[in-house]
Amino acid sequence: MTLLDTHIGFVEALRSAGLSVSLAEGLDAISALERVQWHDRETVRAAYAATLVKRQPQRVTFDAVFDIYYPRLIGGGVAGDGLEPVDGPQDAGPQLERFREALAAALASADAQALQDLAVEAVARFGAMPGRGPGLSSWSAYTSLQRVSPGELMDRLVRGLLAAGMEPEQAERTAGRRIGDFTRLVEGDARRRIAEEKGPEHVAGVTVRPTIDRLDFTAARRSDLDEMRREIYPLARRLAARLTKEQHARRRGPLDVRRTVRASIATGGVPLETHHRPRRPHRTDLVVLCDVSGSVANFAQFTLMLVYALREAFSGVRAFTFVDDVVEVSDTFRQGADVVEVMESLASSISQAALWGRTNYGRALTRFAEEHGDAVGPRSSLLVLGDGRSNYSDLALPVLADLAGRARHAWWLNPEHPRHWGTGDSAADRYGEVVPMVECRNLAQLGEFVHEVVQPHPTR
Repeated sequence: MTLLDTHIGFVEALRSAGLSVSLAEGLDAISALERVQWHDRETVRAAYAATLVKRQPQRVTFDAVFDIYYPRLIGGGVAGDGLEPVDGPQDAGPQLERFREALAAALASADAQALQDLAVEAVARFGAMPGRGPGLSSWSAYTSLQRVSPGELMDRLVRGLLAAGMEPEQAERTAGRRIGDFTRLVEGDARRRIAEEKGPEHVAGVTVRPTIDRLDFTAARRSDLDEMRREIYPLARRLAARLTKEQHARRRGPLDVRRTVRASIATGGVPLETHHRPRRPHRTDLVVLCDVSGSVANFAQFTLMLVYALREAFSGVRAFTFVDDVVEVSDTFRQGADVVEVMESLASSISQAALWGRTNYGRALTRFAEEHGDAVGPRSSLLVLGDGRSNYSDLALPVLADLAGRARHAWWLNPEHPRHWGTGDSAADRYGEVVPMVECRNLAQLGEFVHEVVQPHPTR
């Protein structure tokens, strides 16, 4: 593979992982690389990042893909050269104990080079998949970390930091960060070894986590959820700026023939300047009905947070949550409210939304129609959030059809992949026959959908 092939594969892998890299930006990267020294790998990384990474949340994904296409080591490297995989627990005892002592010392001293070498050794000795020999082996970061157990060194590392005069809270954070960094080094070395066997394209497509805006709500870890929350308001600001620009572009309405002809009299009947009727944009009321059960709760929470951030774009917002009963949470959208208080209030309301502990869409839709049906009218848009899994209960399809028929617009956002709609207890396909079912698995899809909803429509 030539250097140009590697560059093209690297850029394609970044696009697949969610980074928007244009052809011009790829050419900019090549121009930047012509002006740096290639003997320093971190300089090459910085040149690529400066030309291809637009936002800080994308940097983690960028670094993971860069390490696959431009690895620090080839083969075992110096640290792993000549190391044979340990086959079983009986053979691992002395070697594992020696390794853990060396790891504890490197973590305590924050020796970056030693930690990199130990990560290579951890995968070489303890990460080979069972039943495969050298040259044919596949590698597992999970197996390496399970056997090395760096987390068990946490208390020992904290005690050492406290003895060095560090405050308890700072010592906890520092120890957690160092162990987390070592964990990522092990994961990176395992990816590097697999890429040598199966090719970087395979590894980038299977093991690299996408950027935070393209990570599925249902697959997000706790740390991912925190990052998503931080990303909501920048996303809202970008959407607001985009909407403002588009509103200015659409400000002119249809041609006003009478005014244009009248103005042309001054130029001998030649219409040098056209005149247009003003547009009167229509801002809709928004009614949001959210399933907050299980993993779907994260998806509903982020959707509500984005709607809350863009509430000025609607003439009014009413929000309801349910599992099998319905609770209105519209008060959380009051003007000037603090976002932390909003989410605490929402969590409190969510805890009251279940009577029987099992999702029941039919019961929730029926209760909503009976108790809050007046919320939906010809000036409102109805937005249902949920996966449509109703535990084989009654679906109340006529109730949903009646609500959708009364609304100006109606949509259903589903956080599951379309291939799962209609499988098991999913009634997404049935509900999709009544209300348009829209795939919404990540922040990027959520942002695009909300952009389409918020766009002003001219009155008729």
